[in-house]
Amino acid sequence: MADIDLFIKYIQRIIVLTEQELTEFTSVFIYKKIKKKQFIIQPEFPAKYRTYVLKGALRSYVIDHDGVDHTIQFALEDWWVSDLNSYIYQKPATMFVVAVEDSDVLQIDYETEQRLKQSNHKFETFFRITAERTAAFHQRRIISSLTRTAEERYNDFLERYPAVSQRLPQYVIASYLGMTTEFLSKIRNRKVRRKADPKSAKPA
Repeated sequence: MADIDLFIKYIQRIIVLTEQELTEFTSVFIYKKIKKKQFIIQPEFPAKYRTYVLKGALRSYVIDHDGVDHTIQFALEDWWVSDLNSYIYQKPATMFVVAVEDSDVLQIDYETEQRLKQSNHKFETFFRITAERTAAFHQRRIISSLTRTAEERYNDFLERYPAVSQRLPQYVIASYLGMTTEFLSKIRNRKVRRKADPKSAKPA
């Protein structure tokens, strides 16, 4: 079993559990190693698990009718990932979830999660709070995509996730921000020129 201290600290930031409750809660999660480029969710198959990342990086994405992929979410250490619509309703998934790096994860299946929540109101509170935070995050992202320029979205991304930008491929960041890789390159080059000479580059 991998070191799950990260997961324990995450739990303790949300709810207060006794040692016995903590053991009961964590014992139902399954530890897995995921290889880079390995898929854990694919369209047409129900998402069996909700996944917590202990180490590594994964991303979820969809592919449109033109064959262009759009990153819905990325997940690094201390983050969750799944196709939530598929997982919650146990219907075929509509997105892919793939490892961007070799990853160590903890997973819980839908039926086990339901039993866990029924067994202790604290456990139910944990999942409710994580669901609320996820909903708030996605709302902020939708508002940002509708109200900010491409460069503003990129600057906000760098500010919020400075370490992430160093680990994810540029095409993943571009698709997450709703732009082409080429356009992201232009923004990055413009930022470099502006830093070198503030008068040499105009804003997007």
